[in-house]
Amino acid sequence: MAVPAIIPKLGNTVESCIIVEWKKAVGEAVAEGETLLDVETDKAVMEVVSPASGVVLAQFYGAGDLAPVLEAIAVIGAPGEDWRALAPGQDDTVTGGEGGPVAEMPEAVAVAAEAPASQPATGAPVSPRARGLARREGLDATGLAGSGPGGRIIERDVQAALASRPKLSPVAQAKLAEGGFTAPERGSGPGGRVMTRDLRPVAEPKPAGKVEPAPTPLVAAAADVEAIKVTGVRKVIAERMLASLQTTAQLTLHASADARGLQALRARFKASDPAFGLHGITINDLILLAVARTLPSHRDLNAQFQGDTLSRFVHVQLGMAVDTPAGLMVPVIRDADQLSLRQMSQEAKRLAAACQARRVTPDELRGGTFTVTNLGGLGVESFTPVLNPPEVAILGVGSINLKAVQQGDASAALSMTGQRGAAFDETSVAFVPHIGLSLTINHQVVDGAPGARFLQALARNLADIDLLLAG
Repeated sequence: MAVPAIIPKLGNTVESCIIVEWKKAVGEAVAEGETLLDVETDKAVMEVVSPASGVVLAQFYGAGDLAPVLEAIAVIGAPGEDWRALAPGQDDTVTGGEGGPVAEMPEAVAVAAEAPASQPATGAPVSPRARGLARREGLDATGLAGSGPGGRIIERDVQAALASRPKLSPVAQAKLAEGGFTAPERGSGPGGRVMTRDLRPVAEPKPAGKVEPAPTPLVAAAADVEAIKVTGVRKVIAERMLASLQTTAQLTLHASADARGLQALRARFKASDPAFGLHGITINDLILLAVARTLPSHRDLNAQFQGDTLSRFVHVQLGMAVDTPAGLMVPVIRDADQLSLRQMSQEAKRLAAACQARRVTPDELRGGTFTVTNLGGLGVESFTPVLNPPEVAILGVGSINLKAVQQGDASAALSMTGQRGAAFDETSVAFVPHIGLSLTINHQVVDGAPGARFLQALARNLADIDLLLAG
């Protein structure tokens, strides 16, 4: 019996993947568990295996196409077996291994692909049951033709509209159920599938008579513009960043920590006997260790917020932002608070290398409870890191710079000047290396004071990094 091959669910927010390469062509034999194709999410390239042994009877997407998860992307079965009942209902053609059309879709399926457009708003009354169903499904009932008495829109009219609407992704369905959004007749996903990016917020009514001025277009010479279509991984990252800012209340706190201890310890590691294996330990490794050992005492920040539930964690699953040619990836260092400095350094380097090679696994990219992103190596002093939902906090690390610090006892200096407001003697000020720290929190569930206390504790641990290692 022919069976569909699907892309498994790769995370709560992954709705689709880009097909990188088919390992088996149409007509080619494949064994159960053998790699069928490679797919790419916004974070990594992963293998999808065949669900059965047989022959590849059909492929519904070609290399480079965006394919939905949990839906048929190919069919495996016996040669000559009828596979058309397993074809996705939203596509007009089925593609072979090179992406070219090889067969027309059955008529019933092709007709289903053309969802009827909404009729103009009638202004007809809507029954309470119809209004409730439309609200739960995110459908604008005022645009329907009513079949009740006097053109009244009743429940069966809403049900008919829902039946003709294209399929919604699981995440889009959940968002519609929360309210405040409506779905278009056709989405931007494969075959018109409605994705979260297609949902429209319910518009507030504009004051009568108010006319919005038309924007003035900016015209540039074609030779001065390089137009790059945002697709694939970059498009998904763009959507995730926008969703992060739209769904959380982000507040960033800036501080700095005395970096003399970090610099001194790093210098000692570089000058140590190679047999100790400490040459490769970086300042970033020391920062990761300090964060991991500070967070257990500040569990409000070592947390995830989903729906109406805040989950605080005992151990630290530390996300580490990695810059790759394909975009930003955030692998997770498991139980980071339990690791030694050497173990932390080794795991950080292993995960960074896996990201650069695009061979990091889905499990290594999920489940983080706090993230660190470091731009200090690029000379950035401070910045506003964007939350990585459902995490409630992220730490941005800046560069090390000299900071003027008052030395000695301020009260003694005041008595020496003899008057309040007089300048301290210049010998009481020193320029001390400090490292920039920028903490973004989700202000929905984390207040500013707990965030500030975490920064204070982290700054102390970084300044006394040798004591932290001895503890």
